[in-house]
Formats: sequence, C-alpha cells, structure tokens
Amino acid sequence: MPRLEELSEITRKTLLSLPCFDQDEAPAATMRDSLAKSKLALVTTAGVHLRNDHPFTAGDQSFRVFSSSAGITDIIQSHTSIGFDRSAFMEDINVSVPLERLRELVEQNVVGSLAKNFYSFMGAQRNPRRIADETAPEVGRLLVAEGVDVVLLTPS
Repeated sequence: MPRLEELSEITRKTLLSLPCFDQDEAPAATMRDSLAKSKLALVTTAGVHLRNDHPFTAGDQSFRVFSSSAGITDIIQSHTSIGFDRSAFMEDINVSVPLERLRELVEQNVVGSLAKNFYSFMGAQRNPRRIADETAPEVGRLLVAEGVDVVLLTPS
C-alpha cells in the first residue's frame, strides 16, 4: 500500500476527500462458550456470491448470502475495483473465503459447527454509509437469529 505522499496530487486529494467514520466504540460480545462448542459464521468483503446470484456492481452496498456447505466451484467473485488483484483468490478461494479450512476445523473439533449461511459484501466502498446503517445491521440480525456465536471476518 503506498503512502499518501507517494501518490499523485489528484489521487491524494481524491482519497483525502472520501469519508472516514470515527468509531469511538466497537460492538463486542463476550463468548458464552468455548470455540469448540460455538457456531461460527463467515462474513467477507471479497465480493463473492453463488454463480446464479446477481454480481456485485460498482458502489453496491447490498450483501449476498451463500450456504456454508456450498462447493468452492459454486462461488465466484465479482468484486469491482480497478486496483483489486484477484490472482490469489483464483488460485485458492480459501485465501478470502476459507470454506475448506473452516470445515476442517469443525472436523477436528476446534469449532463446534458452522452457521447455515455465510455473507458477502463488496469492499472498496467510497462511502460505506448504507453498509454501516442498513445492510450490516441486517446481517447482524440474521446472524443472531441463526444463533451464531462467533463471526470470522475476512477482508478482500
């Protein structure tokens, strides 16, 4: 990641004009039980979804739902950012969406179980206000309704 002073003046001014939210506190919850007895969900900003879902488009602040039992070949990435390097994901989906690793952790009794559904947003948002105010809280409610104890967040 380049430092601001290494960027062109136009790029620097553009980046400095983007909103940056002050977060005085982060919501958190104490784990009720050990990880080995917990239900885990994945939430990612990798812009992934099932092949038959609508692709993410520029500025899209909605989310996609996919089953934790989905096959790795059923999931594609439509993240739209000119600076986004997809090569690692294309080589191994587990870089951003560690489905196989999470399933292994359940088999090894490190994690109790996986949630039925996982969730994906598209990162690289210029103004993520709708995510902060609407879609992320909606995903939070869905996670609570499913009885999820732990969420693994993976960036893109």
